[in-house]
Amino acid sequence: MNAHLITGNIVDILTQKAYPTVIQIVNGKIKAIDPASATVDINPQLPYILPGFVDAHVHIESSMLIPAEFARLAVVHGTVATVSDPHEIANVCGMEGVDFMIDNGKTVPFKFNFGAPSCVPATIYETAGAALKATDVEQLLMRADILYLSEMMNFPGVLQKDEQVMQKIAAAHRLGKPVDGHAPGLRGEQARHYINAGISTDHECFTREEALDKLQSGMKIIIREGSAAKNFEALIELLNDYPEEIMFCSDDKHPDSLVSGHINQLCARAVAKGISVFNVLRAACINPVKHYNLPVGQLREGDAADLIIVKDLKKFEVTQTYINGLLVAENGKSLLKSMEQMDGDPTDQPVARNPKTVNNFSCEKKKPADFTYPAEYWRRQNKSVMTQLPPASEKTVLTIPVIEALDGQLITNKTETEIEVEAKMLSANISKDILKIVVVNRYSNAPVAKAFIKNFGLKTGAIASSVAHDSHNIVAVGVDDESLCKAVNLVIHEKGGISCVSKEAERVLALPVAGLMSNENGYEVAEAYTAIDAMAKSLGSTLSAPFMTLSFMALLVIPHLKLSDKGLFDADAFKIIPVA
Repeated sequence: MNAHLITGNIVDILTQKAYPTVIQIVNGKIKAIDPASATVDINPQLPYILPGFVDAHVHIESSMLIPAEFARLAVVHGTVATVSDPHEIANVCGMEGVDFMIDNGKTVPFKFNFGAPSCVPATIYETAGAALKATDVEQLLMRADILYLSEMMNFPGVLQKDEQVMQKIAAAHRLGKPVDGHAPGLRGEQARHYINAGISTDHECFTREEALDKLQSGMKIIIREGSAAKNFEALIELLNDYPEEIMFCSDDKHPDSLVSGHINQLCARAVAKGISVFNVLRAACINPVKHYNLPVGQLREGDAADLIIVKDLKKFEVTQTYINGLLVAENGKSLLKSMEQMDGDPTDQPVARNPKTVNNFSCEKKKPADFTYPAEYWRRQNKSVMTQLPPASEKTVLTIPVIEALDGQLITNKTETEIEVEAKMLSANISKDILKIVVVNRYSNAPVAKAFIKNFGLKTGAIASSVAHDSHNIVAVGVDDESLCKAVNLVIHEKGGISCVSKEAERVLALPVAGLMSNENGYEVAEAYTAIDAMAKSLGSTLSAPFMTLSFMALLVIPHLKLSDKGLFDADAFKIIPVA
């Protein structure tokens, strides 16, 4: 019999009490919770015992780590479980990708809870590597290890009652599994129509008014604070009024950010703002377990011993993390081992095993000429100018749509600006921070899609990534065609990765698993990512996370203007903008 005791101030979130106790753990479960003394007052000399933290919506793939390596980093911060949408790898590898995530997650005791991706591909206006029809989604939902229908991003399909969309939602309801939402900016009657279709959550609210509108219509709101999208400040004040309807998530979190912290950081920030600590912990520990019916202990007798020890209820510095009674992290060190840490001396600690590499990457390297942007593409929008284009030696300007990236947001603005025509080609204007953005089809050889983007800030060089939501073609931003070509070809050579090039140097972080993840040591991947992120910023980017922001510039289901491999996309009108 495996038994041990833990002493501390237990925090009973639902009764809003804390008191000294001794917890007896036997064979991975809490057998008894006994008072440590006759007093019921908190003992300031003792640490605090909490249920483990749960990330209520995350794409593990965005960490650039396989699930087992994600777990190694997350347990240090007290995270014991995630509600994980394998949507990213499904867009690349289909059902094989979903199976990979589930199987790899099972190599460690961390409690990954995967959903069935609802939108693969996300739209018909891009090239993805796979498609999951309603019958495929229902097949996934019938599995015991699939707990919910992942975010229904096709909100126009819900509003228009698209047959495939409604079949997927109906299958989830029939099997008693919740349906996650994704409806950025949707308000009023449209939001109510979307919610009434049986969609229970949304993590895309970026204003308090939007979140309140959805809360009052019966939807649960997941406050997101990831590496790119940051909505905590706008939404956190709602938690005191809606403690049972709010959860925390990261959605997309890069490896360097995961090394620094996770849900524990949101708890500390919320308490610092004066939010009730019990409401904060309810959002972080209890609400996701109840909403998704997760197999995660809630610090009750008979529950799985999924718990954490923290020094106090202000900073939430985690000193120990237990999952199923197993100590998996202590004093800032993960006790889950990568294969390379075994050194032929296995212990009883779980091991993250290097997996087979699944991928889908079939394009050939490009030439600089593939990235040129003929001005004649815009003859319809600039008809009067195009009929009078000057000789190649002279210059003029055209007015065209430009994507405006916003730091800390997935949404973009749709603006117009004048682009200079030289030799009948459109070029970047570095002084005005108007750079060229391209999307390269990674699944076949096809023409390169081109547009212009503002706010990336590069003064030289280019950055590229095969992490490009949701179809994960190659997206790149740069100041000239040669730099763009070099950055894209580095990614193609590795069959997936992120790259940064300047006149003097080039750097690439290879992501051989589906072009999305590395199967190397998570801490080493985080270090490599930190270095390439620093290089991008040294080229002039002022974005807090340039590669994360880049990865969302092809995400067509987020307003307002994006670029797919098929062309510039108006997310409000939900169509490709005609350019010729």
